Amino acid sequence: MDNRSDVREFLMSRRAKVSPDAVGVIGGTNRRVPGLRRSEVAMLAGVSVEYYAKLERGAIAGASASVLEAVARALQLDDTERAHLLDLARAADGVPSSGRARRRTARSSVPRPSLQWTLSAITDGVAFVRDQRQDLLATNALGRAFYSPVIGDGGRIPNLARFQFLDPAARDFYPDWDLFAEMCVAIMRAEAGRDPHDRGLQDLVGELSTRSDTFRRLWGAHDVRTHGAGTKRFHHPVVGDLTLAYEELAITAEPGQVLMVYTAEPGSPSAENLHLLASWATDHAGTPQERSTR
Repeated sequence: MDNRSDVREFLMSRRAKVSPDAVGVIGGTNRRVPGLRRSEVAMLAGVSVEYYAKLERGAIAGASASVLEAVARALQLDDTERAHLLDLARAADGVPSSGRARRRTARSSVPRPSLQWTLSAITDGVAFVRDQRQDLLATNALGRAFYSPVIGDGGRIPNLARFQFLDPAARDFYPDWDLFAEMCVAIMRAEAGRDPHDRGLQDLVGELSTRSDTFRRLWGAHDVRTHGAGTKRFHHPVVGDLTLAYEELAITAEPGQVLMVYTAEPGSPSAENLHLLASWATDHAGTPQERSTR
C-alpha cells in the first residue's frame, strides 16, 4: 500500500463529495470538477493553495495537527474519516497508528482459553471474534451455527471478506448484499490506514482486488467507516430471516481484534428463529463439521 497514493486519492475523493453550497462557497456556472476546487479547500482550511496542493499530492509527512484538523473541517470529514486522515499522516511520519504497534510476526489464530470461555458464556446471542483482516477467529456455539455458511467444512481460517466477495452463497445469506459489501470494504480501508504495514491485510486486499470487480471498485472509492453498533438483516439456510442488533467491543488484550455480539429483540420473530437455531446447533453439535471448527 502506497501512503502517498492513499493520501492523494483519499483527499481528492473527499473533496469531490463536498458541494460548494454546503460550505457557503459561491459555486459559479463553469465548474470543471465535482465538489470543491483545491483553492476553495485551501481557503476554508486557512492554508495557502500551494500548501494544500502539496498535501493532496500525498506529501503529508510533517503536517501539523492543527493543519490536519483544519483540512478535516474544510472537507467536512466525519469522525471515522478524520481518524483515517490522522492515521495516514502518522504512517507518513513513521509513527505507529492509533496506539497500535506494528506487527513483525504473525499472531496465533488460536484464542486464549479465557476468551473462548467468555464466548461460550454468551448463550442467547451470536458471539464471535474477528481480527482486522476479517478472519473469523473464534465463536460461541450459536455463532458456529449462525456462520455455518461461512465456516463450511473447515480448512483455512474462515474470512468474512472472502465469503462476502467470492462465495455465491453470500448473496443469499446477506439480503442487503450491496450494503454489506460497502461496509466490509470501508472497515478494511480504515484498518489499512491504522496499520499500513500489515502484510496479511495487504495480501487479502490484493487477492480480492484481483478476483472481484466489485471489491476493486469499492476499494478505489476510499470510503472508511467503523462498525460500532446497528442492525443487520440475514437469511440463514436453516431458520430463514433474522434481523439482529449488533455491538462491537474492542479486545484490549489483543489489539486489532474485536468481539461482535448479535442479538434479537426480545419477543420478535427473529428472537424465535434465533432460539430455533440454538436448538438446531445443540442437535448437530457432534457432526464432523462442528468438530472441525472447534
